[in-house]
Amino acid sequence: MTEFHYVYTLQSLSHPTQIYTGQTSGLRKRVREHNSGKVPYTSKFKPWGIRSATAFPDRARALNFERYLKSGSGRAFLHRDL
Repeated sequence: MTEFHYVYTLQSLSHPTQIYTGQTSGLRKRVREHNSGKVPYTSKFKPWGIRSATAFPDRARALNFERYLKSGSGRAFLHRDL
């Protein structure tokens, strides 16, 4: 069985203009960590909801897509299409 790697974007429910992009192989666990305050970068904007999640069969592809979403054109794509 393949373990998927996810690139996810979260949107703050308390500050809707705040969006966070990350990657993980354990999506539910990672979202719980963001919402419990264990991630310093996102703790001040909790709670978070999943805005999008894309599954990849390997970590390298997930990291490349995450890197793209954090670029200027990737951020435009994220806001426009995801």
